[in-house]
Parts: sequence; structure tokens; C-alpha cells
Amino acid sequence: MTVTDEEIHAAVDGQTVPSAFVATVAAHGDRVALREKVDDGWVETTFAEYGDQVARMAAGLAALGVGDGTRVVMMMRNIPQFHVVDMAAYFCGATPISIYNSSSPEQVAYLTGHCGATVAVVEDIGFLERFLKVRDELPDLAHLVVLNDPDGLAGPDVHTYASLLEHEPVDLEAAAARATPDHLATLIYTSGTTGPPKGVMLTHRNIAWTVESLRRTLDLDSYLGKRIVSYLPMAHIAERMTSHYQQAWLGYEVTSCPDPGQIGTYAREVRPHVMFGVPRVWEKIHAGVVGALAADPEKSRQFAEGVEAAKPIVDAMAWGRATEEQEATYAFLDELAFRGVRELVGLDQLDIAITGAAPIPAELLAWFRAIGVPLAEIYGMSESSGPMTFAARQVKPGTVGPAIPGCEVKLADEDNEIICRGGNVFQGYLNAPDKTAEALDDDGWLHSGDIGTVDEDGYFSIVDRKKELIVTAGGKNISPANLEAALKMIPLVGQACAIGDRRPFVSALVVLDPDTAPAWARGQGIEFETVADLAGNPEVKAEVERSLADVMSEFNNAERVKKVTILADEWLPDSEELTPTSKLKRRGIHAKYADEIESLYA
Repeated sequence: MTVTDEEIHAAVDGQTVPSAFVATVAAHGDRVALREKVDDGWVETTFAEYGDQVARMAAGLAALGVGDGTRVVMMMRNIPQFHVVDMAAYFCGATPISIYNSSSPEQVAYLTGHCGATVAVVEDIGFLERFLKVRDELPDLAHLVVLNDPDGLAGPDVHTYASLLEHEPVDLEAAAARATPDHLATLIYTSGTTGPPKGVMLTHRNIAWTVESLRRTLDLDSYLGKRIVSYLPMAHIAERMTSHYQQAWLGYEVTSCPDPGQIGTYAREVRPHVMFGVPRVWEKIHAGVVGALAADPEKSRQFAEGVEAAKPIVDAMAWGRATEEQEATYAFLDELAFRGVRELVGLDQLDIAITGAAPIPAELLAWFRAIGVPLAEIYGMSESSGPMTFAARQVKPGTVGPAIPGCEVKLADEDNEIICRGGNVFQGYLNAPDKTAEALDDDGWLHSGDIGTVDEDGYFSIVDRKKELIVTAGGKNISPANLEAALKMIPLVGQACAIGDRRPFVSALVVLDPDTAPAWARGQGIEFETVADLAGNPEVKAEVERSLADVMSEFNNAERVKKVTILADEWLPDSEELTPTSKLKRRGIHAKYADEIESLYA
């Protein structure tokens, strides 16, 4: 049954982030809300304790002049204190804004000045220094607050987090009324690859609507106490929606992981029920499993055969078409091989597994589903409060699912651009009416900038960004994202960037996977000290080129990648090559590797 935008609005009528939080604290105060690792043990905070800290922090922020319509900027890793400060700002009638921890002083000045923040709360002295360097450029910034300053280096004019918590708590239920559904809840600054970041304005109504739509999409029997690890940047809508806003309504138990590189370790210890990851996270888990199996070629072969046998069975089970024989076969495979792998990587208790923010190879998604990890791809953008399309259960690998409940999604008539309309659509870009007009048309349709297709079941597939399509010298329009997804299915390849705009043929830069490539090399008896050594190894190059023919077989001759250059160093988030959310910075890659690219066409 189709759910309308009006039905979702009615279900959350009058709700705001603080009102939802108050209700959850009142109903489930004795349940664990936040967890963090301290030394070798875990420190847990119940919802009642979380609520008390929020009430005290709200009073502390109010003493600094935080009130209706003011803005608080935050620079913190994934730690429990982030949740406290962010939530407390709402009880002052203010708008909390998280900025990427990698932001330079110049970026800090731009973002803080652009949003007009009057208070900044930072985690440590390193973050504080970036604000201090540009404070003269920020006349609106009245106060700085630091969480960790063990050596007292901040100076007397910088407040401490602890001092704000010393205030008498506000009455949360009364203070929650300061926020209304139409108030600005947050600004999500785009981590786009060109131009200055834009401030995406999301209201409490946007957030409440989106949480309710996602709740219906996830379709769990219970949400209360579901374990989740928070490790992606809180400046990104995906993490904020998943571990912060959804918790306020649904009562998740959130474990903070301040170092995203430790997500594997945390997953094994926490055994999450819900997990969101960008494709690179899932690629690294897959590479780790494949690399470990490579030590025993026969076992590796048997596991791969089991995965292939399981794929159609898992698909049949998801759509209710599995026979008793198929279910018995899958139970046998699961007991024999898959369950042990899930337990080994800490994904054995997942109810929901989500990938998003960038394309994932369909083969990789199908691999995870085959081994019993219920991975599904979500699609959307900051401007849609995160999700636009998603199917948590009935998944079609290679698609991003149908429209989420209440949201209209379709292809624009003129160019097949994906557009959507619903309560999740943002209010516009802060102080940028011209950019807002480009994204939102007069009928309320949000233009995604992505070209797509849709099948008979309403499942959408992404072709590519309108502005990133490769147009070869022969006039052929080609999707680099599809080629890159295929290239990353070469076992030795971890990352890829297709090249070919106004070129005679398509080529690519590829980066070796730091887990799989060494394991393969050791199995071949290749001597090396670093992954960089392997990038120039003739046997490695021959293996990549051999696999290239296999993964390109699904494309026609004009589309296929003809040549590759293997690079030595892994591309990391928030670098010249990748945005903080691991999207390719194509301009940066083209500039940094100009010589390598030219050599491909010499």
C-alpha cells in the first residue's frame, strides 16, 4: 500500500528533535543510550543520565547567550559529548551545526562565519587552535568551549565543557517547546568537489518526517536498544540521521567510535544490529575476508563456489519465492561457511546493513547478501535529509530501491534526471537563493543532478552525475561510476578513477587494495616490503590486466577501459583524491596524476 506524504506528516505532526528526545528519556530512562571505550573498559550512559547532561549543558549554553535563532558550531569526533552538545542546543531554541574535523583554519573561518555561529564547542586543543587562528575574522563568535584541555593551554577566555555542565539543569519538557517543527534544526554543509560548501537547511519537520519514513522502511519488530556504532563524520547527514536523530525517536544504543579506522575492531566487540557504511567500508571488509581465505586456495575456491550457489537462493528468500530445498541448501552453506565469517567480522547480529553516499558494485552487494549480511543500498543527498530511495528487505543489487514511504521520486522528462518531492526535501541553501533555485523548482521538486533509470517495480538505478559523464573524442557518453564499480571487482584493486573525457578511449587509474594485494602476492611467492613495491611489479600488472578483460566484458567496446595505471598509495578520505565521505574528487585526481594520465595516451 502506497504511503503518502500527508500520512507521514500526520504521523509526526508537532514533533521536533527535542520533543522526541524528552519522550524517549521519559519512557526509557534506565536503558543505555551512549557507550564509549575508556582505556580497556566501556563507560555507559543511560537515557536518564544523557537527559540530565543535556539539561545542564542547555543551561550552560544559555549562560553564554545561546538562545532562539542562534547557532552553535561543533568540531568533535564521534564521542558521547557530541550528542550532549548537539541536543542541548535545541533546548535553547538554537541550531547546532557540525563541521568536518579535517577543516583547515580557512575552512573553519568560512563555515563559522557563513552560518553566523556565536559559540563554538571543540573537542581538544588541536581543534581549538584552528578557531583561534581565525577568530579575528569572526566578529559574531562570542565564545569558545573546549572539552579536553588537560594541560590548561586554552587560556582564561576559553570555557570548559565541564564548567557548562555545572549549571542547574533546565526543565527539558518546558524547554523543548522553544523549538517548533518549522525551526531550522541544522545546517549540513555539502562536501562537494567544486566551489565553497553550501549550507543545506533542514527543519525539525524535515527530520521528524524522515525518521518516520525510515522507520517504516526498516520495518523492524522493535527498535529500542538496537546496537549501532557511530563512526562516520557527524557533519554528514548519513551519520547524523542514523545515530543521532533516529536515536532520539527510536531509542538506539549508540557506541561512539572516535577513529573510523577502528570500525572493524568495534564491530567485533559491539556486534551491532544496525550498521551504515560507505562502500569503502564494505569493500575493506570484503577484502579482509578474501585476503584471509587466500592463504588456503582450496578453501578459498570452495567458499567462492558457496557464495555463487547462495546468491540466487538469497534473492528467492528475499522475495518469498524460495523452495524448501533452497532454504535447506542455504542453511547448510550458512552452517558450513558463512556464519563463521560473519562472527569473525562482528556482523553476525545485523538486522539492517546499509550502504550509501557513493555507488557500490552490484557484485559486492550480492556477495554480502549471499553470506548472510542483509546489505541494502540507500540513495539520497543532504538536500533530501539523507534518503530518497531505499528497500531494506526486497533488494535488487544494482539498484538503489524504490522511493521511501511518502516521497515522490521520478525521472525528469527532458533528461532522466532523478527528482523527488516530499517532507524530506530541504528548505534551501543558507544565504544562496540562486543555488536554491537551481536545486528546487517552483513545484517543489528537488533536482538531484543524477541521471537514472527505473524498472517496472519502481526500483531506481543511478547512471551517473550529469556533470561527470565522460564524453569521448568519438562523442560517446559513458558513465565513469559504472566502470569504476566494475574495476573494483578486480580482486587486487581497491579504488579506481576512470579517465576518458575528450580522449580517444577510456583508461583508468587504479589503486591496489592494501589487504588483498599483499595476500595474493605472498601466495605467488612475490617478494616485497610495501604495497608500493607491488604497484610496479610486472606480475601484479599482468594479473590486473588479465582481470581487466573479465570485468569489462559486460560493456561494449567503446565503453571499456582499455588501459590502466597502477598507483602505489591508497586514497584516503578528505584528501586530494577523496571527499570526507569518500566520493572521488575528479578534478583533484586529474591534477595530481596529470603525468600518469598523459602517459596512458602517449
